[in-house]
Amino acid sequence: MTDLVIRALGERDAHLFDSLPDPLRVGEAMSHVTFRPEWQRVALRDGEVVARAAWWGGPEDTAPLSLNWLDVAEGEEEAGAELLRTSPYAVEYLLSLPAGWRDDPVLLTAGETRLRVARAAGLHPFVERYQYRWTPDCGLPERPGRLVFRPEPDDAVILDVLRRVHSSTLDAHALRAIEEGGLDQAAQEELDFFHWCPSPRNWWQLAYTPGGELVGLHIPAHNPSGPCIGFIGVVPEQRGHGYAYDLLVECTQVLVAQGAEFIAGATDQGNFPMAANFARAGHPVVRERIHLVTGPSKP
Repeated sequence: MTDLVIRALGERDAHLFDSLPDPLRVGEAMSHVTFRPEWQRVALRDGEVVARAAWWGGPEDTAPLSLNWLDVAEGEEEAGAELLRTSPYAVEYLLSLPAGWRDDPVLLTAGETRLRVARAAGLHPFVERYQYRWTPDCGLPERPGRLVFRPEPDDAVILDVLRRVHSSTLDAHALRAIEEGGLDQAAQEELDFFHWCPSPRNWWQLAYTPGGELVGLHIPAHNPSGPCIGFIGVVPEQRGHGYAYDLLVECTQVLVAQGAEFIAGATDQGNFPMAANFARAGHPVVRERIHLVTGPSKP
């Protein structure tokens, strides 16, 4: 077998990235995502692309935030692993797959191939998430009318609510942040994400009971790919009343009122209550996403 050549692409040879067929049709599923050529890398053998990877970040980001695309030609798993090992980017790999992919032999093979390549490069699965996409055909859920929503301009207040929400959470990323740096880090990471999104600050809303008791917050947002459910959180003392559904409905209503023709959303597959709320609010699962990270895996 001839030697492997691994390199980044540029504007002149960005077309090479499209020369490898993809059984998952990731290009179609991610047609709304734009990858910078300098964040695309390929492995070539005899001038042919045998593995490729693309990293993604927002328009203003100076370094990629995640690895969003990885695939290899048949028999070239080690080339894909070497492509990742030699990459300068140590970020999460977001493996996006069609919903129900494990039930389809072709999709299962393609997904497992990518997982083997990632593991060989030192990554391991961290959490699996459902990805949702609401469109008008799904029907707009009616507001339950139980809560009062108010904008909150003070970031310090938002941070305090986020700390309270994350003091009891099922979200894997929040739990990791708490383990690393406590509730302050978890809350700050959420706030940083809200500010990173290119959507108006005045969309952020706190929710209260009619009697004035704080229930939680919802963040209607736009990420660089379009409108999304940025965050839904209920403070611990208000749980058990189904308020997360009310927040999700309000978030959906606000985005639609702002002209959204689709709304993306996501939740951990282990967060059964939130997954049930998405289903009840008419947000269908369209894809599943496996997050893989570097570092030691946990038993």
